[in-house]
Amino acid sequence: MALLGMQDVSVGYGGYPLLEHMNFQIEQSERICLLGRNGVGKSTLIKLICGELEPESGVISKAPSLSVTCLTQTVPAGLKGKVFDVVSEGLGSRGKLLAEYHLLSYRVAAEPHNKGLLGQLDKLQHALDIEDGWQLNRYVEMIVEKIKLDVDAEVENLSAGMKRRVLLAQAIVREPDMLLLDEPTNHLDIEAITWLEEFLSQYNGTLMFVSHDRAFVRKLATRIIELDRGQLASYHCNYETYLPRKEAAMEVEAVGDALFDKKLASEEIWIRKGIKARRTRNEGRVRVLKKMREDRKRRKELIGTVRMQLSNTQLSGNLVIDAQDISFGYQPEKPIICGFSTMIMRGDKIGIIGPNGSGKTTLLRVLLKELATQQGSVRHGTNLDIAYFDQLHAQLDYDKSVYDNVAEGSDTVVINGKPCHIIGYLGDFLFTPSQARNTVANLSGGERNRLLLARLFMRPSNVLVLDEPTNDLDIETLDLLEEFLLKFPGTVLLVSHDREFLNNVVTSTMAMEGNGIVKEYVGGYDDWVRQSKSTPVIQQQPEKAPAKQTKRKQTTSRPRKLSFKEKKELEAIPKLIETLETEQKQLHDAMASPDFYKKCADIAAVTARLKELGKQLENTYARWQILEELQT
Repeated sequence: MALLGMQDVSVGYGGYPLLEHMNFQIEQSERICLLGRNGVGKSTLIKLICGELEPESGVISKAPSLSVTCLTQTVPAGLKGKVFDVVSEGLGSRGKLLAEYHLLSYRVAAEPHNKGLLGQLDKLQHALDIEDGWQLNRYVEMIVEKIKLDVDAEVENLSAGMKRRVLLAQAIVREPDMLLLDEPTNHLDIEAITWLEEFLSQYNGTLMFVSHDRAFVRKLATRIIELDRGQLASYHCNYETYLPRKEAAMEVEAVGDALFDKKLASEEIWIRKGIKARRTRNEGRVRVLKKMREDRKRRKELIGTVRMQLSNTQLSGNLVIDAQDISFGYQPEKPIICGFSTMIMRGDKIGIIGPNGSGKTTLLRVLLKELATQQGSVRHGTNLDIAYFDQLHAQLDYDKSVYDNVAEGSDTVVINGKPCHIIGYLGDFLFTPSQARNTVANLSGGERNRLLLARLFMRPSNVLVLDEPTNDLDIETLDLLEEFLLKFPGTVLLVSHDREFLNNVVTSTMAMEGNGIVKEYVGGYDDWVRQSKSTPVIQQQPEKAPAKQTKRKQTTSRPRKLSFKEKKELEAIPKLIETLETEQKQLHDAMASPDFYKKCADIAAVTARLKELGKQLENTYARWQILEELQT
């Protein structure tokens, strides 16, 4: 059953057609993901469905008594009151009565002999209808319980992520026929995102959501709607099936455009040579040519892709950061990091995960020596050029233009030794000349992130520190950023809640596990989930002599101390690795020379030495890890 339909709907701002001649239907119980690049009109389409915006042309038909609720991307300011009261507002006028009834119930419980309060409560009960009021009260409490909120918590004291949960509960109690969510995962931590996935997968109504979180889309979407250049394409399939279908559609479009352009070019050559055939036939051909010219003018080209390139810089030393037994906390009773040790080597790509407020950014600042450790030491390697991406955009001046934020008093930037005009450089990050003169305050979240990336990559660096770089970026830009980081020869420290991004980029993961515990795991997010599964099993069985378990764990993780000889061996390993890697690089460079196979007398010996070096390095790294574990 169709809940909503659009027939030949168009919308534009100031004469510019944003959405053109759209035709589609939304069926009951669908879970639709709305995809599209930043600025293509996704929010406009949602406003059309909600009724906040009227189309310039076309017809929007809705099922009788259709109810639609929209959860916007931003949390409105001024949210106050207890969670129960704010959620009850979703019930309209009856919700206000219910909130009063709930508040009075608490006051009566505290003052059971207050006749005035009892009288007010009695009036509210009759206004609600006693049984109906009890059912509504229980219904609101059930929704709040499902969303894992405290009914008596003050909303203004909650984090932004928890406030979004409150607004989601408020939307659900309305029991709308259609629920619209605009970027519901933005600024939520991984635990909250996975909870939202499970909750929405069991939601019985029709769901339409905008998201660039690919794992979230894979989990929920049963249909994909894509906005591209004012046109809407519908794919009745999940995200995995959509990807090859979209690629095939783009290939067909490219072939069709190429054939059209070829025919147009040949007709232009014909018209310039002069008309030689019969007049009536020529007139028809000229009319066709004029129509082809108009069609070519109306064609909208694909939105370009971001071009990411980093200025060349010298490699850092093999050792980047060596942290030994570090501890830090803003309050003595609440440690953020407690006794954590790690060694980050050149080329490592480290992901840092944990709940909001767990101290991920603090860990970064301690590792970068921006915050002094309260215990332990942090040692940096040589030749470090660090570039830092700040999730709060503190590096951007919101009152200045995009141009001035990058130019810093100059008309050009130098990328890989070549000067490039600021406008051209910004074009690589999809900023048009007119947008370049716009102030940063008027940019969307995704555009600000792109601007911050533009600032980041214009400076030579061999260590990239990225704190939540994926927020608000569209899927195409995320893919390009992934590819860039994979090819980046330096070291990457990455804080992100995007599970697929972590899986595709990082080689190891640092997890903030609470109470100052930071643990390091090999691999990305899925690898962390698999490796950490054994931890909850132990924690769920406290009745089995926890003190003895702790003792056994300590004795197995540190059975003995390093001997004097082993300490000397551990101290010598970094130098040995550097020597082996230097020789390995020299041999690789020699073999890459065109004259190598002509001049080298014993190619087999060089190849064998390379294999031997590879094995020696592998064994040395393994020995290093063993000695490090014994030391800690």
